[in-house]
Amino acid sequence: MAYSAQSSPGFSANFPAPLSDTPTPSAETNPMPSPLISTGTSRFPPNFQPDRMPSPSIRTPAAPSSANGIKTGSPIPHLSTPPGPPIFTSPIRPAAVPFRTSPASPQAIVFSSGSSLPASTPPHFLNASTGLQHQISDVSEDSVPLGESPYVLFSSQKVLKQKKQANVPSLGFGALVSPGREVSSGPQVIQREPHRCPSCGAYSNLYCNILIGSGQWQCVICRKLNGSEGEYVAPSKEDLCHFPELSSSMVDFVRTGSRRPGFIPASDSRTSAPVILVIDESLDEPHLQHLQSSLHAFIDSVSPTTRIGIILYGRTVSVYDFSEESVASADVLPGDKSPTPESLKALIYGMGIYLSPMHASLPVAHTIISSLRPYKSSIPEASRDRCLGTAVEVALAIIQGPSAEVSRGVVRRSGANSRIIVCAGGPNTFGPGSVPHSVGHPNYLHMEKTALNWMEHLGGEAHRQNTVVDILCAGTCPVRVPILQPLAKASGGVLVLHDDFGEAFGVNLQRASARAAGSHGLLEVRCSDDILITQVVGPGEEAHVDTHETFKNDTSLYIQMLSVEEAQSFSLSMETKRDIKSDFVFFQFVVQYSNVYQADISRVMTIRLPTVDSLSEYLGSVQGEIASVLIAKRTALQAKTQSDAVEMRATIDERVKDIALKFGTPSPKSKNYRFPKELSSMPELLFHLRRGPLLGSIVGHEDERSVLRHLFLNASYELSLRMVAPRCLMHREGGTFEELPAYDLVMQSDAAVVLDHGTDVFIWLGAELAAEEGKSAAALAACRTLAEELTETRFPAPRILAFKEGSSQARYFVSRLIPAHKDPPYEQEARFPQLRTLSTEQRTKLKSSFYHFDDPSFVEWMRSLKLIPPEPS
Repeated sequence: MAYSAQSSPGFSANFPAPLSDTPTPSAETNPMPSPLISTGTSRFPPNFQPDRMPSPSIRTPAAPSSANGIKTGSPIPHLSTPPGPPIFTSPIRPAAVPFRTSPASPQAIVFSSGSSLPASTPPHFLNASTGLQHQISDVSEDSVPLGESPYVLFSSQKVLKQKKQANVPSLGFGALVSPGREVSSGPQVIQREPHRCPSCGAYSNLYCNILIGSGQWQCVICRKLNGSEGEYVAPSKEDLCHFPELSSSMVDFVRTGSRRPGFIPASDSRTSAPVILVIDESLDEPHLQHLQSSLHAFIDSVSPTTRIGIILYGRTVSVYDFSEESVASADVLPGDKSPTPESLKALIYGMGIYLSPMHASLPVAHTIISSLRPYKSSIPEASRDRCLGTAVEVALAIIQGPSAEVSRGVVRRSGANSRIIVCAGGPNTFGPGSVPHSVGHPNYLHMEKTALNWMEHLGGEAHRQNTVVDILCAGTCPVRVPILQPLAKASGGVLVLHDDFGEAFGVNLQRASARAAGSHGLLEVRCSDDILITQVVGPGEEAHVDTHETFKNDTSLYIQMLSVEEAQSFSLSMETKRDIKSDFVFFQFVVQYSNVYQADISRVMTIRLPTVDSLSEYLGSVQGEIASVLIAKRTALQAKTQSDAVEMRATIDERVKDIALKFGTPSPKSKNYRFPKELSSMPELLFHLRRGPLLGSIVGHEDERSVLRHLFLNASYELSLRMVAPRCLMHREGGTFEELPAYDLVMQSDAAVVLDHGTDVFIWLGAELAAEEGKSAAALAACRTLAEELTETRFPAPRILAFKEGSSQARYFVSRLIPAHKDPPYEQEARFPQLRTLSTEQRTKLKSSFYHFDDPSFVEWMRSLKLIPPEPS
């Protein structure tokens, strides 16, 4: 979704769904279960479950980060079957995945930049006995923390008062909003109706001025004075601190019940959202074997209360019946056209059971998976008939229609937040939404346009039925990403590409089904009148909500969310409309949604930022990583094609130059400008962006870059940061890891290195280390364990590739490192202090291991822009 205030509003983007464990309390006893923590953020300590053992320790020196380079050697021993982990100085916890098939497998742990809530400050209270002028005092009298929240991250902690300085487009101002994020200390829950301003619709909050004698409160958005029906009348301000909305910046207002007619409150086993697997049956034997292994592991991992369905598609659609316990039995529908109402009625009201709780059908599900057979004909993969669109239509009908539950045989409607997971090995080439087998077909462009529209419509229909469609693709056959992407995007799901149906695919299968999802999501954004929202990027579309009968002056922005999940975020770009006179500006974000227990939630987040005149004070408050992610999202939005991406690299260059000209200082000895030291982390992050997979040329196929772009535009802050700039960790003796800049100087022949780039994690072993079998095996096992922890809750789960210095696969690793070996020694030591620990012989050997190529280093790039790089922080 992309929304711009200046142009015709429209939203475009795609969003990966969040990964979080689904709590299981009864719907009747706890409509709002305590949220679980997880998120792949930046500068994060790993977030572990309390009953697990701690991870390998990571040492982070006070040095910048970056990387690029390579050398040769012999193959690494035992890469495919690494030995057990070595003994660590701090013990590590076991991998979370029940299967392992290749050295290129993903797992995940996430980091949270602020998992605990900010200290809240009581509102400003006044006695109602004095005149109104004195009763309503400015909020600036309060000492409250700066605007920090685990749900909302601003690019700066302060706002410039002068419009001309504040609205420098190269730097910009904005926020990343993650409405569905799970944090350890979640918002306080309130089970009553909120107090809202009748004028603008804003909610009462901790920054409101309160008249304790009359209970009136002043809205921070429109400054109107409102009544509280006597609820806020109190003998002292301390008594009002018992109201959560007046003492915390984040609260959840909870209303139980459902918007769905005919909803019957039921236990968790009854309301567990169904998951339907839609499986491509046109697979060759090697792919099918990997897929079956992943599906068996998935079936074993599913919660016993989860209702599951299995559908196969090829030229026909086969819907498997769980009432047959000893044999795999399916009802078959034609795939060349959409199912007719008659055929669906016969299917849904028949004797078959197509959705069944896992506890009642585990053996049957395994039997069905084992019965799958490889494609028999010699037709090439790309030319095989696949009626994916028809299969998804049938899956939606099964979820919506009555289905008998095995446990009692009663007919009941499914709950919301259902999920369809498509396991695809090739393009949709048969039936509705299909394209010809060959792109050389004379009518291909017209048929492609028709297919795009049909898939988008089907995804929209799934969204209206509260069903998310995730498409997990694997294998070597092109799946025609542009055709499938609208289906996943419009439903609130995600499309992910895999090399094969092995471990990475299996992990994503499990995480796709396990992540909790809310429905009916609506995000409201209100700001002080001085602030204008100019653009929104994220998984939603602008909603036209008429609230003027209730709130006469409601000017808030409404965004219809495609789903409410943890791994999502919205990127908001803002400007100031005029010079700001007040000492603070206010922002209120409200997300209304139904959770997995069918409780209606209104999550209210109110943030206050101080305004300043001082440019240096403002620059000191800029959060470089957050600002860089916002810039990256705005840039990637424009990079729809490879040629666009090339143009966007030039805009990054111009942006960095403009920031230096506007906020930097000229060098007294030359015409070059020195980049502002307060923003020292930004140039290197943006350099990684222009070289990396989002804008650079290191991704082989345009489909892959397109998928990465859609993931990035909707990803959480933590995953977004890692996709922009990789995190580099070097293995040390004793099982510890040292965090280093992602420079090619890390490629030391006696070392092992882990490079986390968001959707890929690379393990590199130096040639000298690889030659020592025992040592290399221990280092590899430690690196794999760390990689699994770093990505333990990430969705999509990244692939994990391990290789040796000089191997052909090592180019994936080298291409993501900044080639700092080209810099003079004093620059290398300043930006990569670990070099000082190497002997002269080791440094000589490192220098001789690099090959010459034309890519500039970070320092060379900055100087080519006539800028002086900032000193390492």
